[in-house]
Amino acid sequence: MHDVSWFIIVGALLIAMALGGSVLKRLPLSTSMLYLVVGFTVGRLGLDRLDPYAKAKLLEHLTEIAVLISLFTAGLKLRAPLRAPEWRIAVRLASLTMVLTIGFVTAAGVWLMGLPLGAAVLLGAVLAPTDPVLASDVQVESPFQSETLRFGLTGEAGLNDGTAFPFVMLGLGLLGLHPLGEGLWRWVAVDLVWAVVAGLGVGTLLGGAIGRIILYLRRTHREAVGLDDFLALGLIALSYGVALLLHAYGFLAVFAAGFALRRIEKKSNLGKPPELVEKSAHARHKHEAATDPEHAPAYMAHAVLDFNEQLERITEVGLVLLLGILLAGLPLSSEALWFTPLLLLGIRPAAVLLSLLGTRTSRPQRWMMSWFGIRGIGSLYYLFFALNHGVEESMAHQLVPLVLTVVAVSIVVHGISVTPLMQRYEQDHSRA
Repeated sequence: MHDVSWFIIVGALLIAMALGGSVLKRLPLSTSMLYLVVGFTVGRLGLDRLDPYAKAKLLEHLTEIAVLISLFTAGLKLRAPLRAPEWRIAVRLASLTMVLTIGFVTAAGVWLMGLPLGAAVLLGAVLAPTDPVLASDVQVESPFQSETLRFGLTGEAGLNDGTAFPFVMLGLGLLGLHPLGEGLWRWVAVDLVWAVVAGLGVGTLLGGAIGRIILYLRRTHREAVGLDDFLALGLIALSYGVALLLHAYGFLAVFAAGFALRRIEKKSNLGKPPELVEKSAHARHKHEAATDPEHAPAYMAHAVLDFNEQLERITEVGLVLLLGILLAGLPLSSEALWFTPLLLLGIRPAAVLLSLLGTRTSRPQRWMMSWFGIRGIGSLYYLFFALNHGVEESMAHQLVPLVLTVVAVSIVVHGISVTPLMQRYEQDHSRA
């Protein structure tokens, strides 16, 4: 009976979104909020139960897949050249802001929660990344958009899901669950330097090479046409697998692969007005556009991005539903009552404002960036990754309800505020 109920619930939810999705965009609500409420209701009614401790391995893999899809999408959306000032904002947010956030959360964990240093660092690393899956409303809406706020938040979400990994490993190492080396030499050399550089390198090389091979076959021989969905999934899987084989960070590799694919299109259409490139990407006759020497790069990038965005929306439905079900079966964390507002209203704004000192961002941009540090699927992945690496049971029972509550509250408060705040910001930005 539970299986039948799930078919009905998911079917009704998807149809409701298809019918009312455009209306929802005009309201102070987000799709994730709706999925979260439905999942929580399902859990409370007893239609389904999910034990996060017993199913940690499954949940790790599900969240891993969702993050990979979203990171590749984020890379494809970022078309600005690397020398553009928007990239400097994104890199600051993904590095300095993230490190400051981890430091502040670590201090709160040790001094206010009584956590061991390793557990506090782990908590900070789990909650530091912003989310590429749930933050679509504040990210760039088109690859041809390079507005500082949206570009910065998109780049941050794409990068920091990978750059948080060294600090997750540091937390596990301080708990005795991962080798750090004498004086942290192994952590610095392998987990920090090698894994980050190699991950970005693998993604850049594979994304660029495979994209050029596909375009050569299409332009010269009119072959390898169609199945751009296979190209997207194959490049995600290949770059991720090769990076892991080399003990590098696969998340960074996937993001870099998406960005490298977009770079091919950018270089091929250098100097062309964005409206002409968009016209090429949306060409009606697919086979002609895919093989035309002029239109092929834009068409390929658009087709892969379009498929990935569809996948991203589907994974969002499933995982936020699961989050709601998980929350329904867990006790409320008393620590979350004060830690969640501390993180969202204190730690995140402080970290952003400090990291953006000296940049040419406006005050509204800095405050908007400091608010929209949405926690989501990336934090869930790191949480279950840590559970599967031997975090002791008592600590797991402290961290799981806390992290799930933070993510749920972030979905709700950011979902309520995103539409009015972004509308107001864009109106003021247009007038300025």
